[in-house]
Amino acid sequence: MKKTTEAYLIELLDRYPALKTIEDDIYAAAESLIHLYQHKGKILICGNGGSAADSLHIVGELMKSFKQYRSIPIELRNKLEKYEDGYELGNHLQMPLRAIALVCESGLNTAFANDVNPNYVFAQQVLGYGDKGDILMGISTSGNSHNVVYAAEVAKAMGLTVMALTGQGGGKLKKLADICIAVPETETFKVQELHLPVYHALCLAVENEIFKVGDISWKQ
Repeated sequence: MKKTTEAYLIELLDRYPALKTIEDDIYAAAESLIHLYQHKGKILICGNGGSAADSLHIVGELMKSFKQYRSIPIELRNKLEKYEDGYELGNHLQMPLRAIALVCESGLNTAFANDVNPNYVFAQQVLGYGDKGDILMGISTSGNSHNVVYAAEVAKAMGLTVMALTGQGGGKLKKLADICIAVPETETFKVQELHLPVYHALCLAVENEIFKVGDISWKQ
């Protein structure tokens, strides 16, 4: 990990001293995400309520530039310029870090909930989208959300890495997760208040590691 990457994690722990008790888990999550994107994998993210919103938020930070400019590769830019709108596309598109929020497939989720079982909607999407070596991030303040736990079980069976973002104790997800960031709070809103700076720091760290500052080419 580059020193500039680690700086984001150090800053996180300085700003939120309560997280120092789970420093090793935060670093492990950062390393796992960096490895994922160095090997061109993707992350699947799920949660309920506020955690569903967090899932969407994380995807928004990963799939476009967060802090650094992420120009598309010159080879792709050149190919796009053969088309009428290619020059504008080449100047405005940004390189993504592949991420899918399992919470926004309303057609699939409502159909599966109606026809089969609402608790299995995330598990079904893991089955459809997941590949060995990908990461499933399950967000649950209690660590016991049934649909997130079931998704984690399918992910483990398929060879995905399971990363959990929970409250203190970690619940059932901690037992399933390869990496569990169990922030030291128990009340839902207080857990969520710590989840946001954690995933912001992780997104900043992985972006900094994968993309070269000031370089128009993509590192991968």
